[in-house]
Amino acid sequence: MLVADVMIKENLALISPLAPVRDALMLMRKTKVKSLIVNKIRPSDAYGLLTYKNILYSIVASDGDIDLLRVYDICSKPAIQVSKGLDLKYASQLMVKNNVKRLLVIDNNELEGILTMTDILGMFLETITDED
Repeated sequence: MLVADVMIKENLALISPLAPVRDALMLMRKTKVKSLIVNKIRPSDAYGLLTYKNILYSIVASDGDIDLLRVYDICSKPAIQVSKGLDLKYASQLMVKNNVKRLLVIDNNELEGILTMTDILGMFLETITDED
């Protein structure tokens, strides 16, 4: 099975790197997601990822000011990325080895989707249920 078979392709939650962290939190709450894809500023730029963990560390643990910080100040950039043609086994290994729950799916430096640990496990659980 390939990354393309499991990845989320639609309704991706993107945010500008220049957006305030407060706006990012409001968007996460509105869209009910735990991470946002940080858009590129120019075509040769890289995509980033903003997660609850980034926010928790920067705002709560480090006493950062939510109104002074921008998304680019705290996001992970470049985000770990894979191709949609990659075998799901290798994407899963990459997640485990790098201790990440999400991978961006990028082809030709353009966003194709996102792959999450939840999606992989959900697909795996469906195959187990179908066999019963």
